[in-house]
Amino acid sequence: MGRKTIRKRLKLDEAELIENYRRIKEEAEAEGVPVSSISSGWIKNKNASLHFKNPLFSEGGTTLDKVRDDFRSEMIKYSPNYEIIPRPKRKDPHLFVINISDLHIGKLSSKSSTREKYNVKKAVKRAKDAVSSLLEKSMGFEIDKIFMPLGNDILHVDNSSKSTTKGTQQDVDGNWHDNFKAARELYVEIIEQLIQVADVHICHTPSNHDYVMGYCLSDAIYCWFNKSKNITFDLDMNHRKYFCYGNNLIGISHGDGAKVNDLPLIMANESPKEWSNTKFRYWYLGHIHHKEVSKFRSAKDYHGVTVEYLRSPSAADTWHSVNGYQHSKQAIEAFLHHPKEGQIGRFSHNF
Repeated sequence: MGRKTIRKRLKLDEAELIENYRRIKEEAEAEGVPVSSISSGWIKNKNASLHFKNPLFSEGGTTLDKVRDDFRSEMIKYSPNYEIIPRPKRKDPHLFVINISDLHIGKLSSKSSTREKYNVKKAVKRAKDAVSSLLEKSMGFEIDKIFMPLGNDILHVDNSSKSTTKGTQQDVDGNWHDNFKAARELYVEIIEQLIQVADVHICHTPSNHDYVMGYCLSDAIYCWFNKSKNITFDLDMNHRKYFCYGNNLIGISHGDGAKVNDLPLIMANESPKEWSNTKFRYWYLGHIHHKEVSKFRSAKDYHGVTVEYLRSPSAADTWHSVNGYQHSKQAIEAFLHHPKEGQIGRFSHNF
């Protein structure tokens, strides 16, 4: 948490940020003023008059340091030391892919402006209900592995200014730090539920609403579960991730990057060994909040590549409602893959 600034508007890299904060801290201490109480100010000398914004200040007196310290204290109190869960060998194993795409914790929608209500409480409840429902629907199959992406716009905004990473203002329910905590507690609960079924592989998927805070959330989840031998992580910031399961090659991306028609060839170039050793290939994308499926044939008798955009459980906000971008089915989806036969099932929990 806090490896990089959440204040994108400063446009500083980490080294510059540290130097900037050091100067602010020195000047504040020289004047006997707590640096945590300063939001912005001027540093003047004979050569220049410079305005600054304190990157560690946030409304309500909450700082990244305090959020990190609170999380550290909570982890020490909880002391998560997960024992290894032994797994029986499955006679007919399957991979369960569950992708809670575009949950947007912190999004605010009201019936008076969008005809729908959506807030933090509803987002959290939808995720919990869907995971329980999807696991129940898959109970007839032997699952030996679960694949779950993180990121994918779990959080609605990326800073205390209530905007996305690129600065687009959003309708927001609650404070950024409360929403971050709600997301962390939600995914800890979900992952603890999943590992009772099978070992879990988690990959971080960078996304446009929460490019920075989404990574911080994934890193916090890793810190929580890093002692568990039943969970593996892929947390690098590559925009596209790949996962192999038997004869399946699965690509994960948020969906706001490469063009859909380019994804099959990109997969072949970025994961050539896995491409040549698999027969069934899939992309699971988010971002557009509605269902869209494209199939690309690679050769005779080969499945080629299926590119699929997933539905979102979140309601439309005011801007999307005004422009008519709503009424798509809201859902969380999961997919069942056989190691030899590819995708053999799909499940939806609709709202």
